[in-house]
Amino acid sequence: MTHSNELSATDFLPIHQETEPELIPRPSLSYWQDAWRRLKKNVRAIISLYLIAALAFFTLAGPIIWNVDPTLQDLNQISQAPSLPKKATLVANYSPWSAPVDPGFPAEPDEIVDEIDPVVAFRLAEVASTQAVRLLWEPLTDASGYNIYRNESKPEGFNDLGLPLASINAGNQIGYEDRLNLKAITYYYSIVPTDGFDEYNQYTSLKVEPMLTITVREALERNILETSQDAVTGSVITLEFHPFGTDYLGRDMLARLMQGARVSLFIGIVAPLLYVSIGIIYGGFAGYFGDRIDQFLMRFADFVVALPFLLFMILFKISFGIGPGESGILPMLLALVLLLWPATARLVRGQVLQIREQGYIEAARILGGKPGYLILRHIIPNTMGVILVTLTFAVPSAIFTEAFLSFIGMGVAPPTPSWGSMCNEGVKTMLSHPHELFFPALFISITVLAFNLLGDGLTEALDARMRSRE
Repeated sequence: MTHSNELSATDFLPIHQETEPELIPRPSLSYWQDAWRRLKKNVRAIISLYLIAALAFFTLAGPIIWNVDPTLQDLNQISQAPSLPKKATLVANYSPWSAPVDPGFPAEPDEIVDEIDPVVAFRLAEVASTQAVRLLWEPLTDASGYNIYRNESKPEGFNDLGLPLASINAGNQIGYEDRLNLKAITYYYSIVPTDGFDEYNQYTSLKVEPMLTITVREALERNILETSQDAVTGSVITLEFHPFGTDYLGRDMLARLMQGARVSLFIGIVAPLLYVSIGIIYGGFAGYFGDRIDQFLMRFADFVVALPFLLFMILFKISFGIGPGESGILPMLLALVLLLWPATARLVRGQVLQIREQGYIEAARILGGKPGYLILRHIIPNTMGVILVTLTFAVPSAIFTEAFLSFIGMGVAPPTPSWGSMCNEGVKTMLSHPHELFFPALFISITVLAFNLLGDGLTEALDARMRSRE
């Protein structure tokens, strides 16, 4: 039986497969691409990332858009609450006013009586304005003087008359001028007759609503009017806009928050970058060499952890010659950098102890790689996920530390603004003017919360174990 070795054309026809080719479920992604994909699924982390971007824009571009001098004081707008642009009436420059005296009445009565009638005809001498409120009344025969009070709510009794403005020791004086930090709100003025020593249990109240005004001189000084020829008494002009209000010296709160953000975020970002970098290098070498070198380096790190931060902060301020009431930005930055790196060093050391046993590290060592090259080129880049997470948690910690030190007077001191020092100033007036404390505290809270939530999101996104679960 013979077998033919000749091949025909049918032997080269393709074989038809019934099964479909294998499909790749998703394109191949690098470690960082996959981490970014998972981070975008974390809504809280993405919102926090947008908040951080908005804070960066607020800090860098804000002063360019809102071109207001944060140190400019306007004593006519002290502790103004946030408001929309205001309209004011232009009036003539202030001229002194002498309180009138009725010569038909004695300055002192002939005798002190037990009872006296309340003051009558308590009225305004002219239209009340934020420049001055001038009051008139009819004299009382048996009065040796009068006490003037002012309240922002209607008095409900003799013990609820409000702020004492003046004590007039003349029974024949029938007028008084109030110029104490007047605002365009409703006031209740009360007058109480006295015998020169004690008050009588009688008072008369007057409701007054001062008109918001500005003098020609003030308008020129604040560049609202260009020249005095533009001044038309009685005309309505627009005052400066303070969307976040003003502080206790009349400085714009929004401009100070922008300026304070530069100080707070500078310390909160630069300090963590420096001490995290020190901790990366220190922990990387300690973990790579191990044995006695590792023991020596980590015992020194334990010693640094035991050093009291506040004590060294005080010592650095003394060393730099910074006295009470002066800003200690440089000592604060130095204390943060020199004392807070051990936590990062411990974390990086633990990662390096695992990575140094990997096969690619041994291969690079066999090929002649030096320890410094292996640490900086192969080991530390593979710990970047942990380092980024550490950095995002270190930034809010540094911001909070700066705020705390400035709040207790050991950090940034006035007039240099920072969120912490602004909180320190706002605490003094938080009951009467809460916006001076609310806004800097709000910015600190938002910044710390945003970085913490971003750190949580990076922890999940950079965890390589989660990639295998998806």
